[in-house]
Amino acid sequence: MATAAAATTTTTVSEPSAFKLASHRPNSSSLTAFSSLKLHSAANSPNYFLKSQLSTQHHRHIGTPIRSTTTTPAAASTVNTFHGLCYVVGDNIDTDQIIPAEYLTLVPSKPDEYEKLGSYAFIGLPSSYETRFIEPSETKSKYSIVIGGDNFGCGSSREHAPVALGASGVAAVVAESYARIFFRNSVATGEVYPLESEGRLCEECRTGDVVTIELGEGDCKLINHTTGKEYKLKPIGDAGPVIEAGGIFAYARKTGMIPSH
Repeated sequence: MATAAAATTTTTVSEPSAFKLASHRPNSSSLTAFSSLKLHSAANSPNYFLKSQLSTQHHRHIGTPIRSTTTTPAAASTVNTFHGLCYVVGDNIDTDQIIPAEYLTLVPSKPDEYEKLGSYAFIGLPSSYETRFIEPSETKSKYSIVIGGDNFGCGSSREHAPVALGASGVAAVVAESYARIFFRNSVATGEVYPLESEGRLCEECRTGDVVTIELGEGDCKLINHTTGKEYKLKPIGDAGPVIEAGGIFAYARKTGMIPSH
């Protein structure tokens, strides 16, 4: 048992472990053997029934450290931290705005096409969004955290939506509420953390604000360093370990639900 005198250790990684996808690609038999996993969603939200629709897995390339993990032995707790600039959108952001259908022919399992998919993230936003999410000459966004309003990710059930955000460099989305299919796909792919706010942060934050997200076992919050304000977030619940593992197949292998290769 750890003593009270035990020191707190902090480890910073250049590539978040939640983004490290295993090299094994599920075949048809593994898809049949492990087609669904029931998890509890965020507090005060209905359970999300996660049905994997993945046909392949891919590799993520992130160069800048955006996440740290702090462990306090005395309390036996871990806090995952995401830090960066935020990009703010409004209500009812649908999957066609996140990644238009014309780009769905890109295959995320191919690293070059995965990167290209990320370069088109949010390209479907209307012209009222004057600040571009990704500059024309770039393939990655400088905004690692997206803040949205109500019903984020509505529309078609395309898995490419959270994959495009993850490929662009987004670590987490914070929204007032989500379309169920987007929440499910975010967890199943392990691409981004779909976090729920307790208020309308899209009206409290502005694009370009510097923010930190801290995910503890019982205390989740967003800190806006630009305004000096702090906001409580709903816990991610049992979906957290699936995202942390790198998606539903990686989690299934890690927990022994399907064979590990």
